[in-house]
Amino acid sequence: MQIQIMSKNYKVSEKLENIIREKVAKLDRYFEDSASAKVVCSKTKDTYKLELTIVDKGLLFRSEVSSDNMYQNIDLALPKLERQVVKYSTKAKDKLRKASSIKGLLFNDDEFDFKPEECKVSRSKNFTINPLTETEAIMELENSDHDFYVFLNPRTGKVNVIYKRYEGDYGIIDPDYE
Repeated sequence: MQIQIMSKNYKVSEKLENIIREKVAKLDRYFEDSASAKVVCSKTKDTYKLELTIVDKGLLFRSEVSSDNMYQNIDLALPKLERQVVKYSTKAKDKLRKASSIKGLLFNDDEFDFKPEECKVSRSKNFTINPLTETEAIMELENSDHDFYVFLNPRTGKVNVIYKRYEGDYGIIDPDYE
């Protein structure tokens, strides 16, 4: 697994970086070699925040914790993320097991296979995408009756999606193109 450590308003010491790499590497048993982990350490006033994101084969697992100690954050974030991974893999195995038992009882092999023609787009919408700042996009979102708003971010030159979070604040999806 590739591990990338970043910081915002915080200097990651060599000792902390080694501890992060050592502890995150223990999650290797759940992921392929192509998986990548991104750890962001930041500080605001007296609060230290650690964000841990692992991407593998299109799956994304994320853990974010805050406390008054960055070393404690590592010990809080890893079990949280590991629970997500175990929960996902358990659900996936259960679905596979259930599907295989139902398949044998109810369906012929060719009837159980996925049929792309059964998945259809029921509505398509075209619109002009406008360059807007994040603040302007929030205003547009508030003026619409949608849960999200797509806009061209002039700062990055990329298409972004702004959405309202459950906590009442806003989130932005800023894709990385490969």
